[in-house]
Amino acid sequence: MHRSYQPLEPVTSKYLQKRMDDNKYQQHRRKVNDAKPVVDTKGHKTPGHLQLNLKKLQMEEDRLSTISTDNKKLALKLADILRSKGQVDNWNDPPARSMNAQKRRMELLNVCHENQAILERINKRESDYRRELWEEDWQNTERILQDIARYPHGVPLQQVTSIIFKLYTGNLKTLLTQRF
Repeated sequence: MHRSYQPLEPVTSKYLQKRMDDNKYQQHRRKVNDAKPVVDTKGHKTPGHLQLNLKKLQMEEDRLSTISTDNKKLALKLADILRSKGQVDNWNDPPARSMNAQKRRMELLNVCHENQAILERINKRESDYRRELWEEDWQNTERILQDIARYPHGVPLQQVTSIIFKLYTGNLKTLLTQRF
């Protein structure tokens, strides 16, 4: 009895009820399999220009073409060496010289001479500034500052020496009553 079909509700035919329940279950399973997801989890489709890197392919093709041309040049040089019976090529091709090198050199010399002449004129010119006048003006300024100062310049050193002397001699009472 435990293996037999037991319907949830009381029925007249267990066999028919089992067939109807199986049909409902199969229909439910088909619906679940055919159901589309509500949330799209596929991700974005990668654009074509990102899937195929054309610039990289072009650079690789250029690199391979330069390698092949270099290989062809080397093969031609090796073939020439094999055909020439080992003769030495000792041609010394002179370097290409500029047609106006002399003119540029002369212009450079002229500029150097002009610069030296300007430097000499600058060195011969006397300065417009008079240092003696500046020093006199500074001495006058210091004299005026001493005249208007509340305490003359150099008095603090005399006061410090007198305080030390009074401390040394023991005249502390006169020191405390004295105002500075």
